[in-house]
Amino acid sequence: MHIQPSRLGWRLAILFLFSTLLSGCGINNIPRYDEQVKAAWSQVENQYQRRADLVPNLVETVKGFAAQEQEVLTSVIEARSRATSIQVDAGTLDDPAQLERFQQAQNQLTGALSRLMAVSERYPELRSNQNFLALQSQLEGTENRLAVARRDFIQAVERYNIEIRTFPGRIWHRLMYSDMPLRENFEATAENADQAPQVQF
Repeated sequence: MHIQPSRLGWRLAILFLFSTLLSGCGINNIPRYDEQVKAAWSQVENQYQRRADLVPNLVETVKGFAAQEQEVLTSVIEARSRATSIQVDAGTLDDPAQLERFQQAQNQLTGALSRLMAVSERYPELRSNQNFLALQSQLEGTENRLAVARRDFIQAVERYNIEIRTFPGRIWHRLMYSDMPLRENFEATAENADQAPQVQF
């Protein structure tokens, strides 16, 4: 069947107009926001891993000056082990129980590190050690980065969830993205968890 040039032009114009309208109406917002949630969570994980990587050096440095604090040192190592054994990636981010276990393990490591810091107060020579001071500075920076990464994740989840629950995102969710559920958000479960821990030696 031969299509006249004027009819072909009209069809192309209508197709172009339709695709322009769709691209401006938020049809792609849900997958875009979902990817932002995953990227933000990756940053949270990255900072938790950075903190976990600092722990062995910190423990070894403290052990050199305060070997008799074996109980505290062991609790830090065990808390680190638990924290690194629980993973929440993009595939399990929608599992509230797994997210809760992850948060609890990270909170236990935070508590163990706080006890280690309290112990260091009894050892002035430790607090003046250059390696220890460098580790302290890195740990402080990591805790600040964690606070920022958690905030960014919370905002990304909020944006995604709002898009799914409001017009026109709600329509697109029902028509095209019904397999994408609401996301669980990060909830601080430790006391004063909305503040980065004070790392003072």
